[in-house]
Amino acid sequence: MSHSRRLAIAAMILIPMAGSLSTQASAQSSEIPNWLRKHMGTGEGQIAPVVLTRARALYYEKLRQGEVSNPCYLAKDATRPSTVNGRPGRRFYVICEGNRTFRSVSSGYGNGRKLQKANFSNGRQCARNFSNAEGSKLTMGGNYVTAESRTSFKGYYSQSGQRKPFYRTFLLFDGEGETSNARERAIGGHPAVFLKWQCRLKNPRSPHADKDGYVPYGRLVNYTGGRSNGCTTWSPAESRDILELTEGNPTTLYIYPEGKDINAVAKAVQRGRSVSGAGLYWNAACLKTIGMPKFWPKRTLQPVINQWRQSLPKRPPLELPICN
Repeated sequence: MSHSRRLAIAAMILIPMAGSLSTQASAQSSEIPNWLRKHMGTGEGQIAPVVLTRARALYYEKLRQGEVSNPCYLAKDATRPSTVNGRPGRRFYVICEGNRTFRSVSSGYGNGRKLQKANFSNGRQCARNFSNAEGSKLTMGGNYVTAESRTSFKGYYSQSGQRKPFYRTFLLFDGEGETSNARERAIGGHPAVFLKWQCRLKNPRSPHADKDGYVPYGRLVNYTGGRSNGCTTWSPAESRDILELTEGNPTTLYIYPEGKDINAVAKAVQRGRSVSGAGLYWNAACLKTIGMPKFWPKRTLQPVINQWRQSLPKRPPLELPICN
């Protein structure tokens, strides 16, 4: 039996118990079970204590409030590296305490932008910049609840000598506090795959054809574990499980670090203090790589992005060439 099916079965079994879970939430939320403690740590595949503690607190709070009844919850540590020993680094977590399962998988972080008035771009290995500004293409840490999913057609591609339509499902997130503009920013989760358009393919029978009978055609690009435009991304295989788990059954997602964490770590580094010695957390390898993290609050960065957009010259819509 596949892991995703087991999760689904567990969900069906535990959902009727949501009421009893809610009454037990206060006691459970303060007690990290021993089996889960074994996964705590800063090593590869482990979850940092502060990330787990906050993710559990958010989940049990929403459980008590009746906002979620999913037996699993999600977490992400965006301070971790993209690759470890040549493989995608694991920084996203699926935790199901009811059936004692813990999964750590790869996930992307926001790539940012490099503008003339502000450089808030991120490298391929470690994230230095974070923001909740719309258009920043950066990750914003904090509290989220998964919402509805939307599947859209992206175009056609070739596989094994056949042309196939490519659809991608996008799981929306609702945030609160610093993440409350998640909808405005179109922040959510989806597979780390996109279709790089190359030309227009004549296919008048396609339900997606334009008025002239053409559809976009291109090459599939898999960027598992790489950078995104600010969304949370997963490998195609992991996406299927996570989307199945959350379909019609919302749950919580906690993303670390928040603005307060970034500022605190930056201040400790500026003062020459040890981050861990100051009671703070950042992945050690990435902190060495980036030197010091930076949080760009919306109130500071949004005007810069808006001004840059207004300065862009108006250009005609891109028209793809016709496929040979």
